[in-house]
Amino acid sequence: MIRNITLITLLACATLPFSAVSAQLLAPAPEHSFSAVLVAKFITQFHYKKNKLDDAQSKIILNEYIDILDPNRNIFTQKDIEKFNLYNSILDDAIRDGNLSPAFSIYRKYNQRRIERADFALQRLTQAFDFTIDEQYLFDRSESAWPKDKKALNEIWRKRVKNDMLTLILSKKSDEEIQKRLGKRYERIKTRSKQVKPEDVYEAFINAYLVTIEPHTAYFSPRTSENFNINMRLSLEGIGAVLQTVGDYTVVKKTIPGGPAEMSGQFQSEDRITSVGQGIDGKMEDVVGWRIGDVVALIRGPKNTVVRLQLLPKGSEDSPGKIVTITRDKIKLEEQHAKKSIIEVPDGNRTSRIGVITIPTFYMDFEGARRGDKDYVSTTRDTRKLLKELQAEKIDGLVINLADNGGGSLPEAISLTGLFIESGPVVQVRDSENKLDINEDTDDGIAYRGPITVLVNRYSASASEIFAGAMQDYGRATIVGETTYGKGTVQQVLDLNRHAPRNSATLGQLKLTMAQFFRINGDSTQNRGVIPDIKFPTAESSSELGESALDNALPWARIKAANYKPYDLIRDDLSTIQARHLARIKIDEGFQYLQTQAEARKKALTKTSITLLKTTRKAEREKQRSESLIRLNKFRTSIGLSPNKMSDLENDREVASAEDEKFLDEVKNIRVKEAAAILADLITQPDPGVKVTQNNAQDSSQDN
Repeated sequence: MIRNITLITLLACATLPFSAVSAQLLAPAPEHSFSAVLVAKFITQFHYKKNKLDDAQSKIILNEYIDILDPNRNIFTQKDIEKFNLYNSILDDAIRDGNLSPAFSIYRKYNQRRIERADFALQRLTQAFDFTIDEQYLFDRSESAWPKDKKALNEIWRKRVKNDMLTLILSKKSDEEIQKRLGKRYERIKTRSKQVKPEDVYEAFINAYLVTIEPHTAYFSPRTSENFNINMRLSLEGIGAVLQTVGDYTVVKKTIPGGPAEMSGQFQSEDRITSVGQGIDGKMEDVVGWRIGDVVALIRGPKNTVVRLQLLPKGSEDSPGKIVTITRDKIKLEEQHAKKSIIEVPDGNRTSRIGVITIPTFYMDFEGARRGDKDYVSTTRDTRKLLKELQAEKIDGLVINLADNGGGSLPEAISLTGLFIESGPVVQVRDSENKLDINEDTDDGIAYRGPITVLVNRYSASASEIFAGAMQDYGRATIVGETTYGKGTVQQVLDLNRHAPRNSATLGQLKLTMAQFFRINGDSTQNRGVIPDIKFPTAESSSELGESALDNALPWARIKAANYKPYDLIRDDLSTIQARHLARIKIDEGFQYLQTQAEARKKALTKTSITLLKTTRKAEREKQRSESLIRLNKFRTSIGLSPNKMSDLENDREVASAEDEKFLDEVKNIRVKEAAAILADLITQPDPGVKVTQNNAQDSSQDN
């Protein structure tokens, strides 16, 4: 399962100025105790998931806190864990009473152990290694037993240093450069330990408590909130990516629609940034082990300047990575707007003209609407205009592309649904007191009555799932693609300072899950997501990506269906359409490329160890690179592009060529073209007819 570490928390901890305060002096401040009492009160009284703060929960909190500090189990020993177990049944009382001594005691031991590990790594770095010995380095120890003692820890770190060195040797770094780079990396562990402040410890601990309840509930310290707001503003001039610290790495969690990173097509979720360079030929700075604020400072810069990032895909421990060149720019808001295109799908003597509307996010200019601007932008308003244009161009059907759409405005998801139905409920929202609110489309008009497919993938979330679920429940569209993300909860941010003594601004904020979405058929979008009617075989495992991969995610649930009228426009039997889809993608080079890429990624993610035998490691690396190049070039040549060279896998040109742009466009359109082909099949098959029936189903089943 994915370890839940709050993004904003890590941003704050990573941007603190250097402090000479010793880790041994770390102690809670009075405001931390007061904040803990308030957090416990709000959670137990108002959180959507009714949760008791008791002895059983105390043990879970302790385990979560330890795992957040040492997720790879290479800092603490088994003896340390046994000592911490003395707190098994007292953390619940400690939080309620504002007694943070146990949390700080554990953290002080953590800092001590980190410094010891760094000192060992620095000392071991000066000694020679024998790379002709056949031994394995277990780089993923998250499920392993805790090291028995210091001797066992030393062996783990001996192999870690050896692996770090071998990786750089195979990347053709000189002995001098290897010593310098790794020396700096291990020294940074000690520096980071000395930079920790009491609010960092409190934030880590209180979030360990909150994440045991549910993954979207989190505490933000005053510094976190401030830094997050700054980061959000300044990110408008940068590369447009959301970053997070995971272990020693700065990881790309997602790219922002309209940003340079997203538009480059070079970034994938969970890519790790290992080095950063300025300009087209500036020195690449190793950033493994850096504080995220320092990494962000290197990446961020003035518009139209160049930054180079070395990316290491998740699971590719033996890869040298790839250098990507990005020109910093503002987020192009117009790139987030809905866009249209037309795909012609030939079938015998007939060619179907399929309109495509791509919606990257559910947006609305709330300020413009408030001012009464005549032409303020919104997803629904823009889509309505595009529908008129497409119908004037005589389309036979419509694909609504929500792939990678992470959500946005709930009212827009509701009003967009209203463009395709006469009126009725769109989504049900249940709060923590079991009160149900049914959100409806009240506009009787329909902007488009033709056949529709909705394309979704694993990154389609929240508002996207509400729209796709409603279109599926109404029988208004056939859903194709991959099972969606599965985020079906609603959060609210509470300012704890409002409950503090006068003139206090030191308590921070609490993001609290207050409600849950339900489809009009009674099913939740939570955890399971929206399951397509025709599922593409390119989806990544739900255990690796999506809500169901998060620890302590709320389970799927079901309530009574709403009163709505489904349109029987969608046939129940899709076996013929499914067969044609499978036959097509079996010979489609684009889908073959996506599938082989997904299979290679899945294989990489299952690895937990790597050889430290140089000859074998080198052979494995060459095989991996060769297979990757073969997959890539097979697709490139199928779309009329020249094959890449091996060096192209690791380096990116300053300016993308026309071939590069065509390749990226073709990759983005592989699934869209198939969604259009499926719709063309649906259109050319016998019309099932239109039947509208009243659904008054009284589903009495209770939540699972």
